Amino acid sequence: MNDGAILRGLRSKDPASLEKLMDKYIPYVSAIVWNFLRASMTKEDAEEVVSDVFLAAWNQAKDIRPNALKPWLGAVARNKARQKLRNAGFDLPLEEDVLDIPAGDTPEESLTRAEEARLVREAVDYLDQPDREIFLRHYWYAQTVGEIGAELHLNESTIKTKLRRGRQRLKAILQKRGAV
Repeated sequence: MNDGAILRGLRSKDPASLEKLMDKYIPYVSAIVWNFLRASMTKEDAEEVVSDVFLAAWNQAKDIRPNALKPWLGAVARNKARQKLRNAGFDLPLEEDVLDIPAGDTPEESLTRAEEARLVREAVDYLDQPDREIFLRHYWYAQTVGEIGAELHLNESTIKTKLRRGRQRLKAILQKRGAV
């Protein structure tokens, strides 16, 4: 079932459409939520946020454009995950919250990891468009090469080439800064 049909069903409050939406997008929404919460929250907390995303889609279906369903779900997932972190009392900027820093790290190791993450974020900022967008869609938002190609109207081999070149460019930037 395509996104337009799913949205029409949601707008008419058809529970089968909600099931189809969840079947299609749970992996995508879960990946986004887990990337935000994994270092700070339990699996149950992440599942609650995922459920909240689909509840929002059910309640706000009339406001979602059919060609923007997936990006809408991604944005809601990120916002709900951020809110969950805020409600739990996490005061760090979001970029720091999502770092996967094991609890057993020493303060020095934690600082080293934070510095490495900062350098990677800065290096990604040096990528040109659309390479940066492709890189972020794939590695941050967990989109597949096929999904990126379909949304950006690019061939899958072009996406793969841009990802490979992006990794090479990041490595060169990080080496230049002495981070690798």
